[in-house]
Amino acid sequence: MAEATPEVKQARMTEFMKLLPLTLELAGLPRSGDGHALFTADQIEARIMSVRAAYKLARSLLKEVGESGA
Repeated sequence: MAEATPEVKQARMTEFMKLLPLTLELAGLPRSGDGHALFTADQIEARIMSVRAAYKLARSLLKEVGESGA
């Protein structure tokens, strides 16, 4: 598989950033607060997996809305 061009990479990052608010809402992860301990490496990995899954769903929803209107 050929490496993506800088333009494609930039477009992907822009799409990710635009979907980030929806993605984080779908992931449903609690924010860390001032009084909470830092996350462990395992907790961070679990949060990353949740965000990835939520991003895939957010992209799917966006495509569905674009194709059928909702």
